[in-house]
Amino acid sequence: MSTLPESYTEYPKRREGYDHDLYKWSNIHTRPPVRWPGDTSVAAWLCVSLEWFPIVPGGAFKAPGHMVTPYPDYRHYTARDYGNRVGVWRFLEAFEKAGVKASFATNAAIAERYPELIEALAADGHEIIAHSTDMNGTIDATLGEDAERALIKDSMDRMEAATGVRPRGWHSIARQQSFHTLDLLKEHGLTYCCDWVNDELPYRMNNGLINLPLNHELSDRQIITVQQKSADSWGESMRDAFDWLAHEAAAQKSARLLPIHLTPYIMGLPYRIGALEELLRDLSARDEAWFATGSEIVGAWEDQQ
Repeated sequence: MSTLPESYTEYPKRREGYDHDLYKWSNIHTRPPVRWPGDTSVAAWLCVSLEWFPIVPGGAFKAPGHMVTPYPDYRHYTARDYGNRVGVWRFLEAFEKAGVKASFATNAAIAERYPELIEALAADGHEIIAHSTDMNGTIDATLGEDAERALIKDSMDRMEAATGVRPRGWHSIARQQSFHTLDLLKEHGLTYCCDWVNDELPYRMNNGLINLPLNHELSDRQIITVQQKSADSWGESMRDAFDWLAHEAAAQKSARLLPIHLTPYIMGLPYRIGALEELLRDLSARDEAWFATGSEIVGAWEDQQ
């Protein structure tokens, strides 16, 4: 005989789908079909992380890629800074060659410290997404609602002051949110976030905010630095993903999203950048591909809802 009280099996949110009310349960194959502009079937979304790492970690938790040895950690600090001094400029050249636009998830500290970079992004027609204040600006439930509200406001206000544009999109550090984050992002005028990775199309949260899934498994950080694969293997993975999504979109008669998450200090190195240029040449020539910014993808999706 069980000694557990009857209340042990009583859970108010046990039901089909999720144990939260942030968004509704939905299988991708049961939704009305989606198509992208030009009757394309795969939206290729380039999202670049522009990050400023303080030399001493702080915040609610240590952000991925943060300093790892006893401080001051000059080796990792300057390796990250390489991305903003060198690597990202190679990205801009690669994007221009391929004729594609990207979204840049940008710390407010980057926008303030590197105005020439922000000017180059604007001149080339790329989108800037808010990415907190700096890489110490992390979010989790221990932060508290008021402190989180102040962090988001500080990031948004500083981004607008530095760029002249208030971002429509938000990407949390480590894709981490609290239970307050979605409402706070809506409160500060955001249209979409990129933190939830559980789909291959945008979807709407119950508060009206849109999630544009930025799958971490398709990032250069995950494939190259975590899985320890080569740049060529990363490119092969991206092609495999594109081919599968294009085939699936044709079979199910509904479009898909391929997020390509890039980090300048990882993919911008001279022995890796060629793999990115080759991938862009390949995918941009395919009839199924639509390269677009996050805002363009969200807008095209909204028009069909």
